[in-house]
Amino acid sequence: MDETRKYWLFKSEPSCFSFDDLKNRPGKTEPWDGVRNYQARNFLRDQVGEGDGVLFYHSSIPSPAIVGIAEVVKKGYPDLTALDPAAEHYDPRSTAADPIWYRVDIRHVRAFRREVTRALVKNHPALAGMMLLQRSRLSIQPVTREEWDVIVDLGDGAGQAKHVLGEGR
Repeated sequence: MDETRKYWLFKSEPSCFSFDDLKNRPGKTEPWDGVRNYQARNFLRDQVGEGDGVLFYHSSIPSPAIVGIAEVVKKGYPDLTALDPAAEHYDPRSTAADPIWYRVDIRHVRAFRREVTRALVKNHPALAGMMLLQRSRLSIQPVTREEWDVIVDLGDGAGQAKHVLGEGR
C-alpha cells in the first residue's frame, strides 16, 4: 500500500459537471477548475497529489450523494480559467506571473453500485467526524483512510475497499 496516497471528497453540482460527464471526457480525464474558495484552493495547490483517491460527490440536489471514485492524475497547477475574461470563473486579480487559483486533473475510475447519500453518511457511526458533516459547503475536503474504506464498502459492498486504485493486490 502506498503510504503517501491521500484521499479527498470533491463536490460538483451534477447540472454543472456530473460524474457521467467525467466518464464521457476523452481519456475519462478533466481538469478540476473553477474552485474559488481559499481553503479548497490551498488543498489543490499544496496537498492534492498525483495518485490520490477522490470520492465524487453530487451536491445541490434533493438527495446529495457520493456516486463514484476518481483519481488525481496531475497535481495542482494554475487554473487558467481565472485568466480568461470570457471564462465563467475569470478573476482579474489572478495573473500568469502570480496565479491565485489552482486546479488538478482527475480521471474517472468507476461508479459505485449504489450511491452513498449524505443521509447515510450522517447516520453511520464510523463517519460521524467526517468533514462533509462539519464543513458541508467546502468543495474540496480531505477524507481519512478509514472514512474512504467505509464509504467504498457502502457504495460497493464489503471487501471492495482494498481493491480500489490498485490497493490490496
